[in-house]
Amino acid sequence: MAEERAPLLEVRGLSLAFGGVRCLDGLDLTVWEGEVVSVIGPNGAGKTTLFNVITGVYPPEAGEILFEGKSVLGLDPHQIARRGIARTFQTLRLFLNMTVKENVMAAAYGHTRAGVVRSVLRTPGMRREEREIEQLAEERLAFFGDRLVGYRWRQPAYSLSYANRRRLEIARATAAKPRLLLLDEPAAGMNPVETHEMTELIGRLREEGGYTILVIEHDMHVVEGISDRVVALDHGIKIAEGTFGEVATDPRVVEAYLGTSAAERK
Repeated sequence: MAEERAPLLEVRGLSLAFGGVRCLDGLDLTVWEGEVVSVIGPNGAGKTTLFNVITGVYPPEAGEILFEGKSVLGLDPHQIARRGIARTFQTLRLFLNMTVKENVMAAAYGHTRAGVVRSVLRTPGMRREEREIEQLAEERLAFFGDRLVGYRWRQPAYSLSYANRRRLEIARATAAKPRLLLLDEPAAGMNPVETHEMTELIGRLREEGGYTILVIEHDMHVVEGISDRVVALDHGIKIAEGTFGEVATDPRVVEAYLGTSAAERK
């Protein structure tokens, strides 16, 4: 039961507005250790803004964010990443001219002990860390099977298919050794076969990788297939929370997506 696990992430009363438009309005959200929680809602509901606030891109106007019981408010994004929160983006942000392996290694470098002097002098400790980072990158990429291994390690990221770029971005996020993964529309733009594979991948990330996952997703087949709980937002307000079945049939959620109430459609 969720009550037996420690809360990994707690969002309390989170509020933020841009130019008079309220993106988040007193939002409360809890993610428990080992869960997969999906955040759904129509465009403009505040989903990506929530991720941006959690990861330090935007400071909130009000509210609190606790990770492992400690506040992360006021920390820079790289400091939050060091705490154990990694994310992907709705729009892919890969280093397209770097190789597949180099993309993953780049994420791991932010967690090394190497300073400028050690890097310039190429000390034995620095060389050892580089070997460890390369091994870590290979291990993370191997998690994705034959999609991102072997000769692909040496390929530039721009040569990958769209679906494999999505996989690479997730692999890069895991290289930061996070406890919590934030996945922003991981199945966006994929065909049905690729979407099914992404659904299975997210399940493996939890079961085999041991990650707790907070995911934004529009594809309801994916949401149904991966979620322990679903949270629905509309205009920055939580309008429903529960199992997929409970949230998908909630009249407030139906109205938010279709723009009319159930009574009006009869």
